[in-house]
Amino acid sequence: MLLANLTRRSYQKATDRSTIAALVNTCATYDRLDEDVSLAEFQLILNCPELERNCDTYFIENYNGQLIGLALIEHKESTEQINGNLWIFVHPEVRHQGLEAELIQWSEKHLQHLGRQKHRPVRLLTDSRDDQVDRAVLFNQQGFQIKREFLTLERSLNQPLPVIELPEGFQLSYLKNQDQIPAWVEMFNQSFVDHWNHHDITAETVKYWHTLPDYQPELDIIAIAPDGTFAAMCSCRLKPQPHAKAYTGWIEWLGTRRGFRRMGLGRAMLFAGMRQLQQAGIDTVKLSVDSQSLTGANHLYESVGFRPVETVLSWVKPVAA
Repeated sequence: MLLANLTRRSYQKATDRSTIAALVNTCATYDRLDEDVSLAEFQLILNCPELERNCDTYFIENYNGQLIGLALIEHKESTEQINGNLWIFVHPEVRHQGLEAELIQWSEKHLQHLGRQKHRPVRLLTDSRDDQVDRAVLFNQQGFQIKREFLTLERSLNQPLPVIELPEGFQLSYLKNQDQIPAWVEMFNQSFVDHWNHHDITAETVKYWHTLPDYQPELDIIAIAPDGTFAAMCSCRLKPQPHAKAYTGWIEWLGTRRGFRRMGLGRAMLFAGMRQLQQAGIDTVKLSVDSQSLTGANHLYESVGFRPVETVLSWVKPVAA
Protein backbone atom coordinates (compact mmCIF):
# COMPACT_ATOMS: atom_id res chain seq x y z
CA MET A 1 0.00 0.00 0.00
CA LEU A 2 1.60 3.27 -1.14
CA LEU A 3 1.78 6.44 0.97
CA ALA A 4 0.85 8.96 -1.71
CA ASN A 5 -1.77 11.74 -1.90
CA LEU A 6 -2.79 11.27 1.70
CA THR A 7 -5.72 13.18 3.19
CA ARG A 8 -5.93 14.35 6.79
CA ARG A 9 -9.22 15.22 8.43
CA SER A 10 -11.30 14.82 11.60
CA TYR A 11 -14.45 12.82 12.37
CA GLN A 12 -17.27 14.27 10.28
CA LYS A 13 -20.37 12.10 10.30
CA ALA A 14 -21.94 9.00 11.77
CA THR A 15 -20.97 6.96 8.72
CA ASP A 16 -17.33 7.39 9.75
CA ARG A 17 -18.00 4.84 12.50
CA SER A 18 -18.05 1.98 10.00
CA THR A 19 -14.81 3.25 8.47
CA ILE A 20 -13.19 3.34 11.90
CA ALA A 21 -14.52 -0.13 12.72
CA ALA A 22 -12.99 -1.56 9.54
CA LEU A 23 -9.51 -0.27 10.40
CA VAL A 24 -9.78 -1.27 14.08
CA ASN A 25 -10.91 -4.81 13.17
CA THR A 26 -7.99 -5.17 10.75
CA CYS A 27 -5.53 -4.05 13.43
CA ALA A 28 -7.18 -6.21 16.11
CA THR A 29 -6.81 -9.34 13.97
CA TYR A 30 -3.22 -8.55 13.02
CA ASP A 31 -2.17 -7.65 16.59
CA ARG A 32 -4.26 -10.35 18.33
CA LEU A 33 -6.30 -7.81 20.30
CA ASP A 34 -9.60 -9.70 20.25
CA GLU A 35 -10.11 -9.60 24.03
CA ASP A 36 -7.86 -6.66 24.82
CA VAL A 37 -9.22 -4.56 27.70
CA SER A 38 -8.20 -1.27 26.12
CA LEU A 39 -9.79 -2.23 22.80
CA ALA A 40 -13.05 -3.02 24.57
CA GLU A 41 -12.99 0.44 26.16
CA PHE A 42 -12.31 2.02 22.77
CA GLN A 43 -15.29 0.23 21.25
CA LEU A 44 -17.53 1.54 24.05
CA ILE A 45 -16.39 5.07 23.22
CA LEU A 46 -16.80 4.54 19.47
CA ASN A 47 -20.40 3.43 19.90
CA CYS A 48 -21.29 6.26 22.28
CA PRO A 49 -23.82 8.67 20.76
CA GLU A 50 -21.82 11.55 22.28
CA LEU A 51 -18.65 10.62 20.36
CA GLU A 52 -18.46 13.95 18.51
CA ARG A 53 -18.64 15.99 21.72
CA ASN A 54 -16.47 13.89 24.03
CA CYS A 55 -13.60 12.94 21.74
CA ASP A 56 -11.24 14.33 19.14
CA THR A 57 -10.09 12.40 16.12
CA TYR A 58 -7.48 12.59 13.39
CA PHE A 59 -7.96 10.57 10.19
CA ILE A 60 -5.32 9.73 7.60
CA GLU A 61 -6.79 8.39 4.33
CA ASN A 62 -5.01 7.13 1.22
CA TYR A 63 -5.72 8.12 -2.39
CA ASN A 64 -8.64 5.67 -2.51
CA GLY A 65 -10.28 7.23 0.52
CA GLN A 66 -9.39 4.22 2.70
CA LEU A 67 -8.71 5.00 6.36
CA ILE A 68 -5.13 3.89 7.11
CA GLY A 69 -4.34 5.86 10.25
CA LEU A 70 -6.45 6.97 13.20
CA ALA A 71 -5.87 8.80 16.46
CA LEU A 72 -8.70 9.22 18.97
CA ILE A 73 -8.39 11.15 22.22
CA GLU A 74 -10.93 10.91 25.01
CA HIS A 75 -10.77 13.82 27.46
CA LYS A 76 -10.87 13.20 31.20
CA GLU A 77 -10.85 16.50 33.10
CA SER A 78 -10.45 17.35 36.78
CA THR A 79 -9.84 20.62 38.58
CA GLU A 80 -6.11 19.80 38.68
CA GLN A 81 -5.33 18.53 35.18
CA ILE A 82 -6.56 17.18 31.86
CA ASN A 83 -5.84 13.61 30.80
CA GLY A 84 -6.02 12.61 27.16
CA ASN A 85 -6.54 8.87 26.72
CA LEU A 86 -5.07 8.08 23.32
CA TRP A 87 -5.78 5.24 20.91
CA ILE A 88 -3.84 4.99 17.66
CA PHE A 89 -4.40 2.53 14.84
CA VAL A 90 -2.26 2.20 11.71
CA HIS A 91 -3.03 -0.28 8.94
CA PRO A 92 -0.47 -3.14 9.05
CA GLU A 93 0.56 -2.52 5.43
CA VAL A 94 1.74 1.05 6.09
CA ARG A 95 3.38 0.77 9.48
CA HIS A 96 6.89 2.04 10.32
CA GLN A 97 6.69 4.81 7.71
CA GLY A 98 6.09 7.72 10.06
CA LEU A 99 2.31 7.64 10.45
CA GLU A 100 2.46 6.48 14.08
CA ALA A 101 4.66 9.42 15.06
CA GLU A 102 2.41 11.82 13.13
CA LEU A 103 -0.66 10.61 15.04
CA ILE A 104 1.06 11.05 18.40
CA GLN A 105 2.41 14.49 17.51
CA TRP A 106 -1.06 15.64 16.41
CA SER A 107 -2.41 14.40 19.74
CA GLU A 108 0.18 16.40 21.69
CA LYS A 109 -0.50 19.63 19.79
CA HIS A 110 -4.23 19.18 20.23
CA LEU A 111 -3.87 18.70 24.00
CA GLN A 112 -1.47 21.63 24.25
CA HIS A 113 -4.17 23.86 22.78
CA LEU A 114 -6.78 22.46 25.16
CA GLY A 115 -4.48 22.94 28.16
CA ARG A 116 -3.90 26.59 27.27
CA GLN A 117 -7.64 27.13 26.90
CA LYS A 118 -8.44 25.59 30.28
CA HIS A 119 -5.27 26.83 32.08
CA ARG A 120 -4.44 23.35 33.34
CA PRO A 121 -1.52 20.92 32.94
CA VAL A 122 -2.08 18.14 30.43
CA ARG A 123 -0.81 14.61 30.03
CA LEU A 124 -1.23 11.99 27.32
CA LEU A 125 -1.92 8.35 28.26
CA THR A 126 -1.88 5.22 26.13
CA ASP A 127 -1.06 1.54 26.54
CA SER A 128 0.32 -1.60 24.93
CA ARG A 129 0.73 -5.28 25.71
CA ASP A 130 4.16 -6.11 27.05
CA ASP A 131 4.86 -8.28 23.97
CA GLN A 132 4.19 -5.44 21.51
CA VAL A 133 7.85 -4.52 21.07
CA ASP A 134 7.24 -2.12 18.15
CA ARG A 135 4.84 -0.07 20.27
CA ALA A 136 7.29 0.05 23.16
CA VAL A 137 10.00 1.39 20.83
CA LEU A 138 7.58 3.96 19.38
CA PHE A 139 6.37 5.23 22.74
CA ASN A 140 9.92 5.46 24.10
CA GLN A 141 11.00 7.44 21.05
CA GLN A 142 8.07 9.81 21.52
CA GLY A 143 8.93 10.50 25.17
CA PHE A 144 6.42 8.29 26.98
CA GLN A 145 7.28 6.45 30.19
CA ILE A 146 5.72 3.33 31.71
CA LYS A 147 3.76 4.34 34.80
CA ARG A 148 1.72 1.23 35.54
CA GLU A 149 1.30 -2.45 34.70
CA PHE A 150 -2.10 -4.10 34.53
CA LEU A 151 -2.41 -7.88 34.70
CA THR A 152 -5.07 -9.86 32.88
CA LEU A 153 -5.98 -12.77 35.17
CA GLU A 154 -7.91 -15.93 34.29
CA ARG A 155 -9.72 -18.66 36.22
CA SER A 156 -11.64 -21.79 35.24
CA LEU A 157 -15.32 -22.04 36.18
CA ASN A 158 -15.54 -25.79 35.57
CA GLN A 159 -15.59 -26.65 39.29
CA PRO A 160 -18.32 -25.91 41.89
CA LEU A 161 -17.99 -22.52 43.61
CA PRO A 162 -18.15 -21.89 47.37
CA VAL A 163 -21.38 -20.73 48.97
CA ILE A 164 -21.63 -16.93 49.00
CA GLU A 165 -21.29 -15.57 52.54
CA LEU A 166 -22.48 -11.99 53.01
CA PRO A 167 -22.23 -10.07 56.30
CA GLU A 168 -25.38 -10.28 58.38
CA GLY A 169 -28.21 -8.14 57.04
CA PHE A 170 -26.69 -7.59 53.58
CA GLN A 171 -28.59 -8.66 50.45
CA LEU A 172 -27.62 -9.36 46.85
CA SER A 173 -29.54 -7.53 44.14
CA TYR A 174 -29.08 -5.76 40.81
CA LEU A 175 -30.28 -2.50 39.27
CA LYS A 176 -34.00 -2.91 38.70
CA ASN A 177 -34.83 0.58 37.43
CA GLN A 178 -33.13 3.81 36.36
CA ASP A 179 -34.09 5.55 39.60
CA GLN A 180 -31.36 3.50 41.30
CA ILE A 181 -28.60 4.68 38.95
CA PRO A 182 -27.52 7.73 41.05
CA ALA A 183 -26.97 5.46 44.08
CA TRP A 184 -25.00 3.03 41.90
CA VAL A 185 -22.86 5.88 40.52
CA GLU A 186 -22.10 7.13 44.04
CA MET A 187 -21.07 3.60 45.06
CA PHE A 188 -18.88 3.22 41.96
CA ASN A 189 -17.06 6.51 42.47
CA GLN A 190 -16.42 5.86 46.17
CA SER A 191 -15.27 2.30 45.43
CA PHE A 192 -12.64 3.32 42.87
CA VAL A 193 -11.53 6.71 44.18
CA ASP A 194 -8.28 5.11 45.45
CA HIS A 195 -7.40 3.63 42.05
CA TRP A 196 -4.70 5.03 39.80
CA ASN A 197 -6.01 7.47 37.17
CA HIS A 198 -9.56 7.34 38.54
CA HIS A 199 -12.15 9.77 37.17
CA ASP A 200 -15.69 9.92 38.46
CA ILE A 201 -18.39 8.63 36.13
CA THR A 202 -21.83 10.16 35.67
CA ALA A 203 -25.37 8.82 35.62
CA GLU A 204 -25.52 9.65 31.90
CA THR A 205 -22.59 7.32 31.22
CA VAL A 206 -24.23 4.47 33.12
CA LYS A 207 -27.52 4.98 31.30
CA TYR A 208 -25.60 4.65 28.02
CA TRP A 209 -23.96 1.40 29.20
CA HIS A 210 -27.40 -0.01 29.92
CA THR A 211 -28.47 0.56 26.31
CA LEU A 212 -25.69 -1.63 24.89
CA PRO A 213 -26.87 -4.88 23.26
CA ASP A 214 -24.68 -7.09 25.49
CA TYR A 215 -25.79 -5.52 28.80
CA GLN A 216 -27.47 -8.05 31.08
CA PRO A 217 -28.89 -6.72 34.39
CA GLU A 218 -28.43 -10.07 36.17
CA LEU A 219 -24.67 -9.76 35.58
CA ASP A 220 -24.57 -6.32 37.24
CA ILE A 221 -24.70 -7.36 40.91
CA ILE A 222 -24.80 -5.14 43.98
CA ALA A 223 -24.67 -5.76 47.73
CA ILE A 224 -27.17 -3.69 49.69
CA ALA A 225 -26.45 -2.88 53.35
CA PRO A 226 -29.14 -3.20 56.04
CA ASP A 227 -29.74 0.58 55.86
CA GLY A 228 -30.28 0.43 52.07
CA THR A 229 -26.85 1.75 51.09
CA PHE A 230 -25.32 0.32 47.91
CA ALA A 231 -22.17 -1.09 49.51
CA ALA A 232 -20.36 -3.23 46.91
CA MET A 233 -20.59 -4.27 43.27
CA CYS A 234 -19.53 -6.87 40.75
CA SER A 235 -20.30 -6.05 37.12
CA CYS A 236 -19.73 -8.83 34.57
CA ARG A 237 -19.94 -9.13 30.81
CA LEU A 238 -19.91 -11.86 28.18
CA LYS A 239 -17.41 -11.39 25.35
CA PRO A 240 -17.32 -13.59 22.24
CA GLN A 241 -14.14 -15.59 21.79
CA PRO A 242 -12.33 -14.89 18.53
CA HIS A 243 -13.06 -17.41 15.77
CA ALA A 244 -15.27 -19.53 18.06
CA LYS A 245 -18.95 -19.87 18.89
CA ALA A 246 -18.31 -19.40 22.59
CA TYR A 247 -17.96 -16.65 25.18
CA THR A 248 -15.50 -15.68 27.88
CA GLY A 249 -16.84 -14.13 31.06
CA TRP A 250 -15.24 -10.87 32.14
CA ILE A 251 -15.48 -9.19 35.51
CA GLU A 252 -15.45 -5.56 34.45
CA TRP A 253 -15.59 -4.00 37.92
CA LEU A 254 -15.34 -5.38 41.43
CA GLY A 255 -15.41 -2.77 44.16
CA THR A 256 -16.42 -1.99 47.73
CA ARG A 257 -17.19 1.56 48.77
CA ARG A 258 -15.39 3.29 51.61
CA GLY A 259 -16.85 2.45 55.00
CA PHE A 260 -17.73 -1.12 54.01
CA ARG A 261 -14.28 -2.58 53.41
CA ARG A 262 -12.61 -5.44 55.33
CA MET A 263 -15.99 -7.11 55.89
CA GLY A 264 -15.57 -9.86 53.30
CA LEU A 265 -17.76 -8.12 50.73
CA GLY A 266 -15.10 -8.18 48.01
CA ARG A 267 -14.71 -11.97 48.14
CA ALA A 268 -18.47 -12.50 48.40
CA MET A 269 -19.18 -10.27 45.38
CA LEU A 270 -16.41 -11.92 43.37
CA PHE A 271 -18.00 -15.33 43.90
CA ALA A 272 -21.45 -13.89 43.21
CA GLY A 273 -20.25 -12.63 39.84
CA MET A 274 -18.51 -15.90 39.00
CA ARG A 275 -21.64 -17.84 39.96
CA GLN A 276 -23.77 -15.75 37.58
CA LEU A 277 -21.27 -16.32 34.76
CA GLN A 278 -21.21 -20.04 35.54
CA GLN A 279 -25.01 -20.19 35.37
CA ALA A 280 -24.82 -18.45 31.99
CA GLY A 281 -22.78 -21.42 30.72
CA ILE A 282 -19.35 -19.75 30.88
CA ASP A 283 -16.36 -21.96 31.70
CA THR A 284 -13.61 -19.27 31.88
CA VAL A 285 -13.57 -15.89 33.62
CA LYS A 286 -11.06 -13.07 33.16
CA LEU A 287 -10.40 -9.69 34.74
CA SER A 288 -7.85 -6.90 34.69
CA VAL A 289 -6.11 -5.61 37.82
CA ASP A 290 -3.49 -2.98 38.61
CA SER A 291 -0.30 -4.81 39.61
CA GLN A 292 0.25 -2.09 42.26
CA SER A 293 -3.32 -2.04 43.56
CA LEU A 294 -3.57 -0.48 47.01
CA THR A 295 -6.77 -2.32 47.93
CA GLY A 296 -5.34 -5.85 48.13
CA ALA A 297 -7.20 -6.94 45.01
CA ASN A 298 -4.25 -8.93 43.66
CA HIS A 299 -4.07 -11.06 46.79
CA LEU A 300 -7.83 -11.69 46.70
CA TYR A 301 -7.76 -12.89 43.10
CA GLU A 302 -4.73 -15.11 43.60
CA SER A 303 -6.29 -16.64 46.73
CA VAL A 304 -9.32 -17.88 44.77
CA GLY A 305 -7.38 -19.35 41.84
CA PHE A 306 -6.84 -16.56 39.30
CA ARG A 307 -3.57 -16.72 37.35
CA PRO A 308 -1.91 -14.09 35.10
CA VAL A 309 -2.14 -14.59 31.33
CA GLU A 310 -1.24 -11.14 29.97
CA THR A 311 0.39 -7.85 30.97
CA VAL A 312 -0.67 -4.42 29.69
CA LEU A 313 1.66 -1.43 30.08
CA SER A 314 0.26 2.05 30.74
CA TRP A 315 2.37 4.81 29.20
CA VAL A 316 2.21 8.48 30.23
CA LYS A 317 3.70 11.66 28.75
CA PRO A 318 3.29 15.14 30.26
CA VAL A 319 2.49 17.64 27.52
CA ALA A 320 4.01 21.10 27.90
CA ALA A 321 1.59 23.97 27.32
